[in-house]
Amino acid sequence: MNTVFFVYYAMFFVFLTGCSDRSGKQGAQAAPILLKDVKMDNKTTELTDLQWKQNLTPTQYNILRKKGTERPYTGKYYLKPKKDGTYVCAGCGNIIFITGTQFNSHCGWPSFTAAELNSIVERKDTSFGMVRTEVLCARCGGHLGHVFDDGPGPTGLRYCINSAAMQFDEDEITEK
Repeated sequence: MNTVFFVYYAMFFVFLTGCSDRSGKQGAQAAPILLKDVKMDNKTTELTDLQWKQNLTPTQYNILRKKGTERPYTGKYYLKPKKDGTYVCAGCGNIIFITGTQFNSHCGWPSFTAAELNSIVERKDTSFGMVRTEVLCARCGGHLGHVFDDGPGPTGLRYCINSAAMQFDEDEITEK
């Protein structure tokens, strides 16, 4: 019985920390990343914490500003849509991914092989005793998810992104 419980607990821990949620009280929270002098629709990304809370849903705020995550298979974009379009950052409208790079990785989050040019920033993330690469919006600094090197060709990358960190626009298609 103890062995079964231990195996179950270990599998549960590994599964949940794949794209972990840092919203809990697990140490100090980093301040929101704010980029100065970057314009977006006559706004700058230098918003206060209160302004971010007013402009985002609670889930979007937790993910984009507090580096949280949604549970797997709960986001509305984890499967590729039937129509082509563009994914933009839910925080600032920055174009970050197109459907042409989306694939079903069976991990429960939207997955992409490549981001739009200059749309993201990658940072080393050592939270929860793991070493991963965090993906941030280059315009507003919002946490989008993580990138892993186990994706399909041609890049071999898998951008594992939270649905709540994005909005889909099927009318706006960028040319490659």
